[in-house]
Amino acid sequence: MIESHTRRVARWVLALAYLAAGVAHLRSPGGFIAITPGWVPFPATVIFLTGLAEIAGAAGLMVPRLRKAAGVGLALYALCVWPANINHSFNDIAIGGTHLGWTYHGPRLALQPVIIWWALWAAHVIDWPFARRH
Repeated sequence: MIESHTRRVARWVLALAYLAAGVAHLRSPGGFIAITPGWVPFPATVIFLTGLAEIAGAAGLMVPRLRKAAGVGLALYALCVWPANINHSFNDIAIGGTHLGWTYHGPRLALQPVIIWWALWAAHVIDWPFARRH
C-alpha cells in the first residue's frame, strides 16, 4: 500500500499526540480523574488504563500490521472518552484551579468527531473523503 506524505504526517502527529496524552494520564492523572463522570467506576484505575491504551495505540500506528487495529482502537477510545469532555465542559470543572471557558470547550467538543475520523483515516481504515473515484 502506497501511503501519501499527508497521511504519513497525519499518522505521526496523531501518534505523538496520543503518546503525549498517554504519558500525561500516567504522570498527572488528577485532572483526568476530576473530569471523569461520576458513573465511571474506579476512576483512577480507568485513567491509568486509558493512559496505557493511548500509548499502545500510538505505538500500534507505527507498526504496519497493527496499524488498522490501532486506528480502530483509538477511534473507539476517542468516542468513549467523549463523556469526560462533555462532563468537563457542562460542569465547568476546574483543572489546577483554572476554569476553561466555552472558547476552549466548544471547539474541543466539536473536534471529537474529527479526532475519530483522523484515527481511522491515518490508519488506512477509511479513505473518505479523499478516495479516488474509479
